[in-house]
Amino acid sequence: MATLRIVHRTRYRYAAPVAFGPHRLLIRPRDAHDMRILDSKIGISPHADVSWHFDTFGNSVALLTFRDRASELFIGSELVLRRYVFAEPELQLDQQAAAYPFRYGPDENIDLSPFLFVQVRQDRPAVEHWIQHILPRMPDRSMQVLNALSSAIHDGLDYIRREEQGVQSPAETLTNESGTCRDYAFLFMEAVRTLGFAARFVTGYLYDASADTGESGLVGGGATHAWAEVFLPGAGWVEFDPTNEIVAGRDLVRVATTRTPEQALPVRGSFIGSADAYLGMDVEVEVRKVDFDRDGERTATQVDLG
Repeated sequence: MATLRIVHRTRYRYAAPVAFGPHRLLIRPRDAHDMRILDSKIGISPHADVSWHFDTFGNSVALLTFRDRASELFIGSELVLRRYVFAEPELQLDQQAAAYPFRYGPDENIDLSPFLFVQVRQDRPAVEHWIQHILPRMPDRSMQVLNALSSAIHDGLDYIRREEQGVQSPAETLTNESGTCRDYAFLFMEAVRTLGFAARFVTGYLYDASADTGESGLVGGGATHAWAEVFLPGAGWVEFDPTNEIVAGRDLVRVATTRTPEQALPVRGSFIGSADAYLGMDVEVEVRKVDFDRDGERTATQVDLG
């Protein structure tokens, strides 16, 4: 069990005051057996009316409606949560799912069908060629297959940090031999879908213990992070982070899961003004462990969201 505090600040800057259209936020996880939210705060400037709903995937979505114009839009959130990790996925797998290849049951096929289809079909030959290259002899255990694909991405590609929105296609990532965490996650998803596994995209945060010590550590801290989940009967949705070669790790904090990367943007919205008014954006993410005193109260200082 780990207790974490996550602060996420986003600032959009404009050359002159502009009006803002509705904005959609994916910044608050749902409580689950592996994660419990202890505290949640949100700060927005200029003022916005906030309403909450669940999307088709069950993610918690905040909808912002603005009335005032401004030359800066600030969205800040603070989360305090506990992250739990349970038994190793391989130990929980149903016998039929432990061996590869396997087939999902009739009901599972219906429920998982949106997550089984390859999204970029024209890239399938490139992905299949890559799989055959790294796995000339296919392992006969599901976890071995999935771990091998994750390791091949981690070891064979160069990680780059790209601030612009959007995700490379799998063929682009393979051609460039590089990508961001979201590019890695998408390539992994398309590869495992090609092999018959159901997979979905995950956006969230990464706790890197080295951030508390100043040492080098995991890749993807200091910003939102992305990885994938694969459905394995008996274990359920299992996390795979090819960027850091993590499987079902407590350092991954899931915020939202979607069928495609495009559906997982943390902030989505528009402004009304001249096209050259937009000056840029700044994103700051901090993920730290939180200490508790004997009475269970937080001893860490409170965070200014402004």
